[in-house]
Amino acid sequence: MAGNKKTGGLAGVSAGETAICTVGKEGAGLTYRGYDIYDLADNAGFEEVAYLLMHDKLPNRSELDAFITRLKTLRGLPDQVKQVLEMIPADSHPMDVLRSGVSILGNIEPEGDFKNQGHVADRLLACLPSMLLYWHCFHTDGKRIDVETDDDSVSGHFLDMLHDKAPSELHRKTLDTTLILYAEHEFNASTFAARVITGTLSDFHSAVVGAIGALRGPLHGGANEAAMELIKKYSSPEEATDGVLAMLERKEKIMGFGHRVYTTSDPRNAVNKKMSKALSDEAGDTQLYVVSEAVEKVMWDEKKLFANADFFAASVYHFMGIPTYLFTPIFVCSRITGWAAHIMEQRADNRLIRPAADYIGPGLQAWVPIDERG
Repeated sequence: MAGNKKTGGLAGVSAGETAICTVGKEGAGLTYRGYDIYDLADNAGFEEVAYLLMHDKLPNRSELDAFITRLKTLRGLPDQVKQVLEMIPADSHPMDVLRSGVSILGNIEPEGDFKNQGHVADRLLACLPSMLLYWHCFHTDGKRIDVETDDDSVSGHFLDMLHDKAPSELHRKTLDTTLILYAEHEFNASTFAARVITGTLSDFHSAVVGAIGALRGPLHGGANEAAMELIKKYSSPEEATDGVLAMLERKEKIMGFGHRVYTTSDPRNAVNKKMSKALSDEAGDTQLYVVSEAVEKVMWDEKKLFANADFFAASVYHFMGIPTYLFTPIFVCSRITGWAAHIMEQRADNRLIRPAADYIGPGLQAWVPIDERG
């Protein structure tokens, strides 16, 4: 942003209040409605976290069972949505697929009265993986898959559709944990975009479409794809060290490091790194994990930049057989919970979000007739 450099990109500027999440307290912490991210990653399932974010409390057993059952009934896709997904070109970016899918669903199943927002939130949480994998399988294998699996979890549902078989518990739990880590992150770009749209009293689907558009950018949601492209280039830690040092010398940008809010570390990275090591050991990998560690070390030694949540998430997803181009859309399948919570919070005490700008253009100018202009 031009103008006052102290507020470039609105850095350090408070844009409102929220009871949903804290980010970067004392340089590192992350909490969802007061619960530490490490407690949630170690003890909760993604559906519990989704309920927490959208209902402002952890569910009891009967509430969680009912929520899981409800989500399972909402996974199906209308025929019109399937037709649109089949029409979207095979070489489209999957983020564009989800953007279009949510938009068409909003036409077929409009929100109507804002009192229906809870249903819309549950519907999107349940069917976003269905949209993504229906399109993926249709265009890669020519299959019209059944998206109404009987898996109890979103993670199991996703991996079942992707691989046409129930996942191992290690893989299901690992994906489940990444969904927890990505579920919410305060006023990040996509969430703020959703709140700005919501502030105009627009509908739920429009806010989510805008959020997906913001998340699509590599400076927000695409860093894990870029990280995967980087680490798979190198066959050894030594080659990775030399390669990254050369990139730094050329002043090339290396994605997956540093963070706009965290100053000392990204708390999600430690969890992803631990899971990457476990999956690496399971797969008998001798390349990706050690290369990732080497890149992480160079970035810290040379630039004092720490790995963020995206960096080791790349190898985590790769070890589970997830194609690289689906990495960022998984983010959507998780972050819909945080977006939904913020849309509802914004509506509960709505104010139109309309910041001012520091004008840096020319002063008042005299009008010049067109035939007299140089």
